[in-house]
Amino acid sequence: MPRSAIDTSLERGTFRKKWTGKLPIALVFPNVYELAMSNLGMQLVYTMLNGEEDMVCERVFLPPSAAMPRSVESNRPLGDFPVILNAISFEHDYLNLVRLLLWAGLAPLSTDRSESILAAGEPLLIAGGVATFINPEPLAPFIDLFWVGEAEAGLVELLRPLADSMATGLPTRQDFLQDAALAGHGSYVPRFYSYQFDADGSFSGIKAELPGAPLPIPKVIASPGSRVGHSTLLTPQTEFSDLFLVELGRGCSRGCRFCAAGFIYRPPRLWSSESILAALAEKEEGCERVGLLGMEMARSEDLAHLAAKIEQQACSLSFSSLRADALSPELISLLANSNLKTAAIAPDGASQRLRNVINKGLQETDLITAAQELVEAGVVNLKLYFMIGLPTEENEDIDEMVALVARIKETIDVIGRKRGRLTTILVSLNSFVPKAWTPFQYVGFAGVSVLKKRIKLIRSKLKPLANVRLKVDKPDTAFFQAVLARGDRDLAPALLAMVKSGRNWRQVLADYDLDPLLIAGPCQQEEPLPWQVIDHGMHAGYLWQEYQRGLAAKATVPCDTSRCKRCGICDTKG
Repeated sequence: MPRSAIDTSLERGTFRKKWTGKLPIALVFPNVYELAMSNLGMQLVYTMLNGEEDMVCERVFLPPSAAMPRSVESNRPLGDFPVILNAISFEHDYLNLVRLLLWAGLAPLSTDRSESILAAGEPLLIAGGVATFINPEPLAPFIDLFWVGEAEAGLVELLRPLADSMATGLPTRQDFLQDAALAGHGSYVPRFYSYQFDADGSFSGIKAELPGAPLPIPKVIASPGSRVGHSTLLTPQTEFSDLFLVELGRGCSRGCRFCAAGFIYRPPRLWSSESILAALAEKEEGCERVGLLGMEMARSEDLAHLAAKIEQQACSLSFSSLRADALSPELISLLANSNLKTAAIAPDGASQRLRNVINKGLQETDLITAAQELVEAGVVNLKLYFMIGLPTEENEDIDEMVALVARIKETIDVIGRKRGRLTTILVSLNSFVPKAWTPFQYVGFAGVSVLKKRIKLIRSKLKPLANVRLKVDKPDTAFFQAVLARGDRDLAPALLAMVKSGRNWRQVLADYDLDPLLIAGPCQQEEPLPWQVIDHGMHAGYLWQEYQRGLAAKATVPCDTSRCKRCGICDTKG
């Protein structure tokens, strides 16, 4: 959405504060307004920082073209802010962040910035968000400090020395970063850590150059009693127009082996239905659309209770996808009364064997029953999310996927004929991207040619099925994401060159003698990995053990934080 088209008068929840005597902070989401405003984490940080009397936080988004990035609230250029917080959720936004810095006339590399934080165009760059505490290294040369973990767990305290010194003069960049690095959990300052190499030039690990700096850097998480995250900014100018979002918890107990969020947000914390209802009570009058985040990992009984309460309030429900084995009569009733026409379920694995490999915990009967109940509730567009390129995948798995789609179609067509309208099935194929801090971090990317062959095979096999459509991502785009997800600091100069030149990522990597096949390739058990600069609290060897269980298609039961000691996060002696 173009900057000129943003009508802030349509927003509810906007803060407009005077700068006098306050620490100005730019909260940058390196993507367009429409997408950014649907990000609950960004809203949480915005509201939390503006709740501090001596801080003023304004939002900055990606302009539609090479224009000066300016804040939504006061239209100030990005360089006017002494502190820039970058909320980064997606690897593909790495390039957008570099674009924003260049368009703003700011030095993109940390080493090129002066010691004075208050000097014009010399801001302190802090980055957070889920992508950065999965693997911060590709962005490390651009960022002064990474906040490793959840914002509620100390971000205000990190910024407190800067706010307290606004009247007397901000500390130098080096002094602030050194104090933050030595303070303990949560702060990763890349300039104080160096890469080490073996005699043959291979990466051998990371060394702390600042005495007393932690290595690895422990992640910080919000306490179980934290306030339930919910929408604080509403606007009709987003894809999810005037949708009140509420999180059901953080982390996931199910342990799907491909899912980074299920491991880096451990221990899983599910909010009680009472605290979620308290968050819902803050919804302004007249807002009738509710979005629940995390429905795939919520307890069935909690979902049933929430569904009944939401229906009593005459609100409609929105969600990204449903856990196929979590449907209840109460939830189905709410979906029916929400006039819901589109719903999604995620088998993920093409076959039952692959669903065992990824530890999905779903049987074919769960998927067929869920599809049937959703269509009976009024759904006329059913999305099925599958991944291709998973470890051990073969053509036989693809055959089973097509057979599953056919069985689902056969089941729901009976309902469609009775009501006079058949449900359309959209099969969404996403190329598997191996992510750090998952058991599948040891897997190599399947390869563009392999994925293209899989897509061609699936397309031909689904073609005879009426009312079944196929949507696929681009394997080359997924390959680039795998490179970004698995890369280290050597990627940073290439990212800068891509933005400056506009050239294809493969060409630029070749110029810098970087092999994408090697970056996105398989890893060995004892191989040092650049993202291990972060400490997520898991036992050494746990992810490898889970990887081996996956290859053997063995299930791992969901986490029970009251007694489960497998990964080590809940009990380092387990």
